Order: sequence, then structure tokens, then C-alpha cells
Amino acid sequence: MKVFFSRHARRQMKWRKISEDEVRAAIDDPAGLMDTIKGRKNAFKMVGGRSLKVTYKPEGEILTVITAVVKGE
Repeated sequence: MKVFFSRHARRQMKWRKISEDEVRAAIDDPAGLMDTIKGRKNAFKMVGGRSLKVTYKPEGEILTVITAVVKGE
């Protein structure tokens, strides 16, 4: 499945030093998954000793990553 990163997501990833690989790992194999508003999903995963939360929206064959944050920082 193709993953598209919104401009907001790319900016948040850069500021928080989150790599695309870490985001993909959270989406592909989440420790927790929660449905949110507007058909979005939150994926949670511990990656490199940090707790990530990735918000994305599946749209057909494309996953749009809306934002990525490090919880607890």
C-alpha cells in the first residue's frame, strides 16, 4: 500500500526527529490501534525507546499520514 505524508506530517516528523521507517513500522505493526474522527486511525508503537503515535487515514489504495508525535516528550 502506498503511503503519502502530508506537509504537516513531514514538518512534525522533522521537528521531532521521527523517520519514515518509524512511521511505517507503527502503521504496519502497531502495538495499539484506535479509530478516531473522520475515518482516521491512531497507531501506537514503541520504536527506539520512544512511544510514537501516528494519525493516518486510509483512502483506497493510499494511506495519508496526517501527523506523527512522540508521546511523553
